[in-house]
Amino acid sequence: MADTPPEPPPITVVLPDGQKIAGRLHERQQTPEGWLFKVSVPAWQNTADGAVEPAWYTVWVKAPDHVKRVEGVSYDAVPTARLPAPPIEREILGPRRPTGWVLQTLGGRRGSDRGVLHAPDCDEAPQGAPVLALNQALDAAEKAGMRLCSLCGAAQELEPLLSGFNRGFDTDAEHL
Repeated sequence: MADTPPEPPPITVVLPDGQKIAGRLHERQQTPEGWLFKVSVPAWQNTADGAVEPAWYTVWVKAPDHVKRVEGVSYDAVPTARLPAPPIEREILGPRRPTGWVLQTLGGRRGSDRGVLHAPDCDEAPQGAPVLALNQALDAAEKAGMRLCSLCGAAQELEPLLSGFNRGFDTDAEHL
């Protein structure tokens, strides 16, 4: 029959006690922790009339801990689900920093009008301070006594939004 799928390729399944059993490989699934293989191993089951018949026990196992290749067998046709590749920007720029900004108040005579805005993961940011959304950070940054931290990138992120994106691109002062 042309519609009959091919028999899954053989694979060696390693049991927790180290025994090795010939099985079949149905699928492979990549996870953040590694690979899982869906395998079947032969077993026996009782029938309704009390007889015993062969059956397959199918389970997901961690690879390579519980599976070994069979020499000379191709696994190219086994359905394989990989994790999506990270965007090229993440590969170039590295992991993203946490979202938002944190306000370090400096106090003094002017109270909370003096301070520094930091990224939440900045070494200079106060621990346990509430994380501000973009509009809250921009409102705080517009106050006269506020500074933007240049160590963590808060200045590079917020300054263009405060001064407008056109500043520096047009030399005509009327357009600023």
